Amino acid sequence: MASGRADGTYLDSLSMFGIKPGLEATAELMRRVGNPEKGLAFLHIAGTNGKGSTGAMLECMLRSAGFTTGFYTSPHLVDIRERFRVNGLAVSAEDYEAISAELAEAARADTGRNFTFTYFEFTTVFAAMIFARAGVDVVVWETGMGGRLDATNVVRTLASIITNIALDHQAYLGDTVEKIAAEKAGIVKPGIPVFAGSMPDEAFRVIARKAEESSSECFRIPAGIPGPATYRFDGEKTVQEFDFEGRRITLPLPGAMQRRNFRLAAEVVTRLAPKLGLDLDRAFAGLADCRWPGRCQQVSERLIVDGGHNPDGISALKEALAEAFPGEKFAVLFAGFKDKDVAGSLRLLAPVAARFVFVPLAESDRPSYSGEELQTLAKEAGITAETTAAANAAAGLELAARDEKHRTLVSGSLYLAGEVLSHTQPETAILNLV
Repeated sequence: MASGRADGTYLDSLSMFGIKPGLEATAELMRRVGNPEKGLAFLHIAGTNGKGSTGAMLECMLRSAGFTTGFYTSPHLVDIRERFRVNGLAVSAEDYEAISAELAEAARADTGRNFTFTYFEFTTVFAAMIFARAGVDVVVWETGMGGRLDATNVVRTLASIITNIALDHQAYLGDTVEKIAAEKAGIVKPGIPVFAGSMPDEAFRVIARKAEESSSECFRIPAGIPGPATYRFDGEKTVQEFDFEGRRITLPLPGAMQRRNFRLAAEVVTRLAPKLGLDLDRAFAGLADCRWPGRCQQVSERLIVDGGHNPDGISALKEALAEAFPGEKFAVLFAGFKDKDVAGSLRLLAPVAARFVFVPLAESDRPSYSGEELQTLAKEAGITAETTAAANAAAGLELAARDEKHRTLVSGSLYLAGEVLSHTQPETAILNLV
């Protein structure tokens, strides 16, 4: 995937995968455009996995309760405009081009301070501009990576939310869950409540200590998972239903991990409801319309698309498959970046894979495995299922779909999920959450 269909010239010149830890450049660019973030209320979300799903639930609940919402998330699946949604709708192409040009002019301005800006710093400031001009009530604001030095960490917040902690981005965040937790705990602000999801005790202790140092209340969701759940496919999506604190919850995102994410989102809205004047009945009822493309998404009767890209995410996918499709095996279409634990992900997928079809990731300036390299990696990892390499996602999807005995499961990367969805879904179904 390139930087995105709607990208302007300036943003095209920036590497999507350029990483420059630190807040000074983002703060400077915010200043150049009048500090649009200062008039906004943010729910700041960090975590190894589950940020987007938890954010999608929070956005849906707030919108259903009558709030005007902004939702900033990354990466995008197909079009960069997915990163910037107001009331569930992606920013229009016209607004994107106009505000992008305005921000590019500010970024190029010679202030004598010799700042350069990364792709993510640019999109973060762009998001604040969009939401300020839309006059949103609450922004659901997702970190890119880490927290302490993430470009999003230049705002004052209503809540700091950390979904979970697992090993990922170790070159930047550290090689233990404690080190990674310390980076993500960097979003904790003095006196602002902290909400912690499912994570190892050693990671939570780091977050709780940071909260205590900041005089912030810290809420950890209970270890149990709401449920059990019942499942149905309504012709468009897989829906799970379960009971929670006297309410029957309908959630069109399958799996136990999504119930964990729900439990975290529920804790946040329940604790903040008195301050926000939020109608909880409307908020919880609204979850029946929650959408989050590319996350264990049943696109059709025979196609499931998931963007899980590390062992923790693949484990969550397997939980969801075991509940929604008990006992089934799948024809797995798989791709992966070279900076991920692809061998670990393949070993986890092996028990549910009738066969693998491996493909490279297209249009990326980040190194990914070829189909043939993935075949070698699978063999070295002890995978015994049949493996095939295809030239690209479209060819691989066609090859996997020929297996009439098994549904097709897409996994390994959000970028592969985006490629497949671009072939199988209308653009508006990916851009918009309503």
